[in-house]
Formats: sequence, C-alpha cells, structure tokens
Amino acid sequence: MRPALVLALMAALAAPAAAQDTGLRRLDTGNDSRGWDAVGRLDLGSRGFCTGALIDDDLVLTAAHCLFDRTTGAPVPPAEIRFLAGLRNGRAAAYRGVRRAVAHPDYVYDGGDRLDRVANDLALIQLDQPIRLPSVTPYATDARPAKGDEVGIVSYGEGRADAPSLQEVCHVLGRQPGVLVLSCAVDFGSSGAPVFALRDGVARVVSVVSAKAEVTGRPVALGTALDEALARLRAELDRTATAGLRITPGGAKFLRPPAP
Repeated sequence: MRPALVLALMAALAAPAAAQDTGLRRLDTGNDSRGWDAVGRLDLGSRGFCTGALIDDDLVLTAAHCLFDRTTGAPVPPAEIRFLAGLRNGRAAAYRGVRRAVAHPDYVYDGGDRLDRVANDLALIQLDQPIRLPSVTPYATDARPAKGDEVGIVSYGEGRADAPSLQEVCHVLGRQPGVLVLSCAVDFGSSGAPVFALRDGVARVVSVVSAKAEVTGRPVALGTALDEALARLRAELDRTATAGLRITPGGAKFLRPPAP
C-alpha cells in the first residue's frame, strides 16, 4: 500500500466521528424494507454475490470487481448474473437477468490489493427487463459528502445473505481523490452496496462500497466516490450499447492492508 495513503487513512482515523455510529439492523419485514427495495443482491453464478442498487428502472450500480471471478480473474458472463431486488427471506420484489455489464473504463482487475484502484471500482449493469413497481423506486445520485458527514448503508453480507441490513448512521472519516474512508460496517458480499446521504428528506446514493480495510486494528470501509466517475461510466455504457460486456483485467477486492 502506498505510504501516502496509509498516512491518509491514519489521519482519518485520528478524527473521531461527530456522533456514535449505529449498528446494522436487519430488514426482515415489508415495513422494515419500505424505501429500500431498490437495493438488491447480485448473484454471480456459483461465485458468490455482491450488493447493487437500482439507479434507473433498468440500471444497477455496483462495484467493478464484482464482474470478475476472484479466483481466475476472468469476467463473469452477464448470463450468469442475476439481480434480486429487495430480496428478503427467500423472496424478492423483482427478479431480473442481465443484458450487459460495463466496468469503469479505467478499472483494471488483477487481483491485487491496490487501494488506488478503489477510485475506479464502479460498474453499471443493464437488466434484461426494466423494473417498474411502486415499491421499487430507483435512487438518485449525488456528489460525494464531506469529511465528518453522516451517511448510511444498505447491504447484504457474509452471514446475512438472505436479507439486507441497514446501518442508518455511519460517518465519512476522510477523503482522497475518488475515495471515501467510512466508518460503515461491511463484510464480504457488501461489495457494490450503496452509501446514502439524506438530503432534503431524500436518500441519494453518494458512494459505492469497494472494500473493507483495517488500519492499526480499526476496521474501515472504502467507498468509490461517484462524481465524474459515474458520468464516465454512463458514457461507456452508451458507447458499448451494441458491444456486450466490456470489462478488462485488474482491481481492488475486499482487503486488509498491513499495519504501517
């Protein structure tokens, strides 16, 4: 890991959050899940799962590294990916296959623990059919939050794959170009989970979970800032409208950086 980024993470952790972070709350019922059914589990064939969020009626935002087999580095065929919107205890609000999947054009997957790749760890998945249900409303996106801001996260994860969990309050501990350091609780399977900021009473996606990390014994989450990266990703999706899946080898996984 680059020394500058290690120091940046340590500096972020030196500043305590303004308020106590909340724990994960499992969303088991329809009432619990109201407003969150556009978050879903992305099943990756036999390779496991990630989390994704609907940002249009046929577009799911997730992490780019979810599109690769973590053992071989090979792209996961779109035909093997399935989006289960609002999956909860064996039932989903909607089930969709995938027509196309596009990673950020600057993302390179090589299986290395390179934190500098987190900034490009974004992907868009186009579903085979739009989801147009009153209970599944796509989320708007927004600019990344400032250091110290409150955010929340909805994710699936290891040991909680059958229902999403909500952490209503976690914090932005620090920012680097294209990267947010967060106090949010994440685990394997949380890759691609949307990070929300509540603005004017509306939850908007401001980041996507890329990795979990540990610095001097303290767990943190690393999120990819949307900003210009999402605009580039949308342009790439448009450019490859007739080209099918376009993803290239390389990228960040869930990782545990060594102590400095």
